[in-house]
Amino acid sequence: MASASASPAVAPAAAAVPATPMLKDELDIVIPTIRNLDFLEMWRPFFQPYHLIIVQDGDPSKKINVPEGFDYELYNRNDINRILGPKASCISFKDSACRCFGYMVSKKKYIYTIDDDCFVAKDPTGKDINALEQHIKNLLTPSTPFFFNTLYDPYREGADFVRGYPFSLREGTPTAVSHGLWLNIPDYDAPTQLVKPRERNTRYVDAVMSIPKGTLFPMCGMNLGFNRDLIGPAMYFGLMGDGQPIGRYDDMWAGWCMKVVICDHLGLGVKTGLPYIWHSKASNPFVNLKKEYKGIYWQEELIPFFQSVTLPKECTSVQKCYIELSKQVKAKLGKVDEYFNKLADAMVTWIEAWDELNPAGKESAVAPSGPPK
Repeated sequence: MASASASPAVAPAAAAVPATPMLKDELDIVIPTIRNLDFLEMWRPFFQPYHLIIVQDGDPSKKINVPEGFDYELYNRNDINRILGPKASCISFKDSACRCFGYMVSKKKYIYTIDDDCFVAKDPTGKDINALEQHIKNLLTPSTPFFFNTLYDPYREGADFVRGYPFSLREGTPTAVSHGLWLNIPDYDAPTQLVKPRERNTRYVDAVMSIPKGTLFPMCGMNLGFNRDLIGPAMYFGLMGDGQPIGRYDDMWAGWCMKVVICDHLGLGVKTGLPYIWHSKASNPFVNLKKEYKGIYWQEELIPFFQSVTLPKECTSVQKCYIELSKQVKAKLGKVDEYFNKLADAMVTWIEAWDELNPAGKESAVAPSGPPK
């Protein structure tokens, strides 16, 4: 497949389908993996019309098999090193955080990313859930982060703004991120896995809601959609895995940076809730504990940092926000551990690499906004 001296492997385009899927030519599906992608067979009815970007982690000489009929590019570590050169140091190795390389090389407006142990879930009626379609609906409708609507997402069919909701806020704000959930294996940390090894999530909650301004949340990267034009440069999953003192905090880090620092500053929205996927495989809690233990400890310092960080009004683009955030990470979190100085430098490298692959004129600029004064 892809190698240091060759272009990424490209499979034949998918066969035509009767109905045109939503955003068919405006969305890439990004999948990080170390194994054959047999799971795509279950997703074929929903994914086949779209372009896939597969980021192969681990040994680049290993052949990854992709089912026939999918339109895809596959990048391994040799490709990442060839394309980014010295800046490849900002892309994690032996960790699913490598998926953010796919965000960088995509040229589409929207991204959906999913893990290879996630399958099609069923709703309470037994119908297969088209997770991608629901993410698209979430992203194409506004968010309401400045005032909570007690009927949740007012833009869903059968819902609206309730009595007492300010008319001046009913236009909403652009949605940057759609965060989906999981049935079966919950996304638990290692201590919770150890205490509740047999627990499964069977609760299907038919709701989508905007996460309020100023509120942090634990973002999971296994079932996630976002508007790349609005927030792409902020979706950096950090330095994790091989050679790093921490793992399994890649999506958490990206979520904290993206939400209260950049989306809140620029007046963008984040939704969580539907759609659900079926998470099939529980990772080893003892292995997870080795990866997470420093993060569990550091988190008590990280959360107050993100709750208090502010950006100057001159930060009017995602890139400017992220560079300013990197400076504050180094100044305040560098005292917690030297790792955060390294991470702050990688954040700058990430933005430099992003801008090289996505030249000027594509800067993600959004004037800061908020509720009427």
